[in-house]
Amino acid sequence: MPAALQEAPPRPGQGVKGGPVEAAQQAGITVVDWVDERTSLSGAARWMMFRKVPKGTNWFYTLGSATMFAFLNQAVTGVFLAMYYRPDASGGAYESIRYVTNQVFLGQFVRGMHKWGSSVMVVLVFLHMGRTFFFGAYKYPRELNWVIGVVLLILTMTMSFTGYLLPFDQRAYWATIVGVNINGTGPLIGPYLSDFLRGGGEFGATTLSRFYAIHMLLVPGAIAALLGAHLYLVAKLGTTAPPWIKAEKDSELRKAEA
Repeated sequence: MPAALQEAPPRPGQGVKGGPVEAAQQAGITVVDWVDERTSLSGAARWMMFRKVPKGTNWFYTLGSATMFAFLNQAVTGVFLAMYYRPDASGGAYESIRYVTNQVFLGQFVRGMHKWGSSVMVVLVFLHMGRTFFFGAYKYPRELNWVIGVVLLILTMTMSFTGYLLPFDQRAYWATIVGVNINGTGPLIGPYLSDFLRGGGEFGATTLSRFYAIHMLLVPGAIAALLGAHLYLVAKLGTTAPPWIKAEKDSELRKAEA
């Protein structure tokens, strides 16, 4: 029998220099190359990630990314809470929240992340909008991105407002009544908005179901879509330098002016 046939088959990673770690890395690279060959996503990723940033960029510019991370935290924790939540106005909503808090493994931790994460997201949105305003990043050619940011701010407040009712305890019930009545005092569309949020003339099962649908489906979908448009415009138009950074003239232009 030939000697080549008598040799034992190679062990996994034996033919790759460096051992199993390098073999795993090479396998990952192969998979990424396979996907990129069929999708051509590397060009879009390079366009999105590798771009010039203005001089003077500091930690204030991370407020937008922090807000997006807060939204992702709300989305992930909200999915886990939705697995146990029941939008039942006759006591099922409150009991499901109590069950998550007291009996589900890490339920209190996940609910706390979702509860306090909503406040963190609202604060970060206002800080990000304030930074954009005071740095003058709403001016040409970024007006559309500023409008999208304002809509995202409104949607964030809407998501926070609709989520407050979901535990359906006494505090959430009466606080939401006050909020809906305040909306009803708005001009023209105020009364119609209140009727839409209540789902009728009074608070009840329809109100809770409507708030749950808005909080879980309508608003997160709109935020995700607008976030994609927002990030696209940021990558396309770039970011503005801080207002205290002055542009330097080219030396050749200075000689020409002289």
